[in-house]
Amino acid sequence: MDLLQLITLLLLVSAGISYINQRFIKLPGTIGVVAISVVVSVIIVIIGKTNNDLAAKIKEASDSMDFSRILLDVMLGFLLFASALHFDYQKLRKQRWTVFVLSTLGVLLSTLLFGLLLYYFTGLFNINIPLMYCFIFGALISPTDPIAVGSILKHSKISEKLSTVIAGESLFNDAVGLLVFVLLLELVQQPDTAISFNTVASLLLHEVLGGILIGLATGYVGYKLIKSIKDFQTILLISIALVLEISLLAGYFHASVPLAAVTAGLIIGNNSFHEDKVSDDFLLRIWKLIDEVLNTILFAMIGLQMVAMPFLREYWLLSLSAIVIILVARIISISLPALFLLGKINFNNLFILSWAGLRGGISIAMALSLPDSPYKEGILSGCYFIVLFSIIIQGLSLNRLIGVLKSRED
Repeated sequence: MDLLQLITLLLLVSAGISYINQRFIKLPGTIGVVAISVVVSVIIVIIGKTNNDLAAKIKEASDSMDFSRILLDVMLGFLLFASALHFDYQKLRKQRWTVFVLSTLGVLLSTLLFGLLLYYFTGLFNINIPLMYCFIFGALISPTDPIAVGSILKHSKISEKLSTVIAGESLFNDAVGLLVFVLLLELVQQPDTAISFNTVASLLLHEVLGGILIGLATGYVGYKLIKSIKDFQTILLISIALVLEISLLAGYFHASVPLAAVTAGLIIGNNSFHEDKVSDDFLLRIWKLIDEVLNTILFAMIGLQMVAMPFLREYWLLSLSAIVIILVARIISISLPALFLLGKINFNNLFILSWAGLRGGISIAMALSLPDSPYKEGILSGCYFIVLFSIIIQGLSLNRLIGVLKSRED
């Protein structure tokens, strides 16, 4: 399947699923798209069992759709830039220490706890997954997904303070998760090679500092260019070129695309271009539309991944246990830093922070990028079910949880 056919197929499927949801199902956009995509996947799998020709065509289309590369190399920069563009930096500054602790120490604790709990559970049921692979699973599933979180928070009744913390954490914790994921993967692939301080420092320098510097430079240049003109078409072209440039530079220098895109988005979104703010309003509106369209395509792809994973039915026990374990790890990884730093825990906020920590396409993309091994299918299956659970179940019940906790508090 060539590129034009692939793009056409993606747009047709996404548009059809979005239309069905808006016209008939009427679930919140992201949740509805994922839910309908899963149902479509199940139907396709059932039909494929009775029609070998159809199954072969579906398999060909699925193989042509490299989900990991499409998301990490193409869509991620656009989605994170759009999210950061609408993020209020002043609100982020007020919660900066909470966001910093959750996006660093919280991810490390969650990775450790998830890996240990999963290893213990799999041992009880004679499921063979080495401890290091359990930690790798923890590293790729612990960071909350900024795309999934942002799409759900738009329709939630969560307080402004908690919304800022959750959204801010999800914007920055991907870099930590990716760094831990890369380090653990290197340990597995080269077991005789010790990870030295210099190796970790080099990765930090390239990923974190490199990403921030690229974001600062491109964001500043982009802001100056847009500020010097008022033509809407040129403003849009500059902003799109900026995001593509970020992806290219970050890839070339092995820097963090998420950090670069978020940094550039914060610079451009929190500085006014002209006194009349017409250009500001146009840029925010057009990128909100781009964000929503790409979100629809992304979550349709997440739901349709079931077609590309015929092995899912073999890992039900592992997948269901992984859902429970990540929820436990999330609660503990939030509680311990809060108890240590504040000396107390607000249980209402704890439950909301835990339940609103959604996982999404970035975790699936990392799982798909794992090298072939006897454990890849199990990790990928568990990751896929966690993502579906977080988007559909947690996303649908978040407002109800907030309402219940508020009523008890009152």
